[in-house]
Order: sequence, then structure tokens, then C-alpha cells
Amino acid sequence: MACEYDIIIIGGGPSGLSAASIIVRRSHKAVLFDSGKHRNALTKHMHTVPTWDHQDPARFRAAARADFDRYGSVTVENVKIETVKKRNDGLFEATAGSKTWTGEKVILAAGIEDVFPDIPGYAEFWVSAIFHCLFCHGWEETGAASSGILAIGDVGAVGSALHFARQTLRISRRVTIYTNGDEDLAKELTATLESAPAPMTVDSRNIAEFVKGPKDAEIIVHFEDATSKTEEFLAHKPKHKLRGNLAGQLGVEVTLQNVLQMSPPFNQKNVKGVFAARGCASPMQNITGALYAGTLAGAGAPAQIQAETYNQKGIF
Repeated sequence: MACEYDIIIIGGGPSGLSAASIIVRRSHKAVLFDSGKHRNALTKHMHTVPTWDHQDPARFRAAARADFDRYGSVTVENVKIETVKKRNDGLFEATAGSKTWTGEKVILAAGIEDVFPDIPGYAEFWVSAIFHCLFCHGWEETGAASSGILAIGDVGAVGSALHFARQTLRISRRVTIYTNGDEDLAKELTATLESAPAPMTVDSRNIAEFVKGPKDAEIIVHFEDATSKTEEFLAHKPKHKLRGNLAGQLGVEVTLQNVLQMSPPFNQKNVKGVFAARGCASPMQNITGALYAGTLAGAGAPAQIQAETYNQKGIF
């Protein structure tokens, strides 16, 4: 049966765009789907990407799309794929509403979404006053007198809390580690700081809500005991989950860290013909990593097609 596209790319962020930028150089026909949902949608500045420092991520995505125009082999669809399956003939079908697209290979690049803790004000001040990554955010607050670390969830352990606190001290003179009622963690952190002093303090009080302060990234931490403390910013990495259930529909394996299980060298999956880009295949989430992983998936999918075209054994 005729196939519309060589490769279906699901995800229009950095990893999907990177995959497409590799695929066009091999003259393969691809379709890239962008749901319009991006993890960094709330921020107006991206960092750590050479030549794109402190620029709007939306401009980056638009520029990457424009680069495809001269090739004429990538179709961009601004739709959310609802279902994807592998047919008995080995081809893949991706469906949105009443429309279906077929392809020989699939690259999963929809990425992840953050799962915010259930503390009033957290979601509202995400990015503007609560920073999940101190490479992406924070430098602009250099010289802060005091800042805070929220030591819950993925940061709710001595090692991860102190790691975040040490990073914060590069831009803040003091840091308070908030354990939000976890007394055991507070005791462990206090004991560690007694043996290895640093300009860090520990606060185990239960947090009632966050309120935005009047200045820059300033945030006010309100406690259940009716007291409060103002910080110049707060750092916390929330838990995350895969965006959507397309991997589950395909039977792709997921790790304990809730990312897709991948195999080297090209991020291929346990289901033949499925590849994944870093946004959903690594516990480390950043744009440069996503670009790299998109490159791997974008090289692997065409290589598999090319070997199969001539009924030859591929390199992986």
C-alpha cells in the first residue's frame, strides 16, 4: 500500500525540529506535527543555545520551520495527534480528528509536561518567580540577598536539595531550603550543614501559599502558622510526565523515571520503526540536549528506511 510520508514526527519543539532538519538533508519526505503545547511556552527568553541567547523560544521555532522551506520535503501540520498505531503491514498511522497520515517510521518528540505541586500560587508564578532550571533562569537575579529552594518531590532529598542550593548560591548570598513539613529531611539537611557549613538555612514549616512580590522575581512564602518570608526568587524542579499517551498506544517501554526507554545509537525503541527524541527520552531536560537527541533520531529513521529499501542489514 502506498505511504504518504517516509517519516512521521510528532512534536514541534526543539527535538522534533532538529530531527526534521536532519531528515531533509537526506531527501526524505516527512510530516511534522505541532500541537502548540510547549514546555517553555510561559518564558520569553531561552538560554544555553549559541546565537539564540536571551531570545524568545517562539522565534526560534519559527526560524527553524522557515529553514525547511527551501527543501520542500517537510510538511508542518499544526494539529495535536490523538492516536498512533502500527499496522499489520508495518506502516504507521497517525490520526487527528477525521484525518489520518501514514508513514514508514515514527519519531516521538512531543516531550514532557511538568506536574506542579498542589500549593496555591505555584502554577501562577511558575517561571516568573519559581525557576525549575538555574541555567535557563536565575542569572538575571544575580546579587540577590536571599532566595529559596523548595525541597519536595524530585528535590526532596539531601543530595538534590543541596545541589540546587549550591547552584543558587552562585547568584544569591543566602539560600533557605524549605522542606514543607518534612521534618526528617530537615534534620538530615541540618546535620549535613553542621558538618559542612554553607550560607544555607533549613525551614521545615508547612507552606500555605505563594504570593508574588512587587519586585522582579520576588515571591512571598506564606506558612500555615500565619507567618511569611519574602525571597527574591524560588528554585524547584517539579515532577514531570510524558506529554500524551502516544508511546503507550505503540507499546513503547517507559523507564522508572517516566521517560521513554531508548537504545543507542539512534534512540530507537523496542517497537521497530519507532524512535524518540530527548524531550521524552531522558531525565535531563534542556534545549541543547533536545537538539542533540533530535539529531540522533533524525539520522536513525532514514538509515533504517534506506537499509530496508535494498533489503540489506542496517548499521543497527
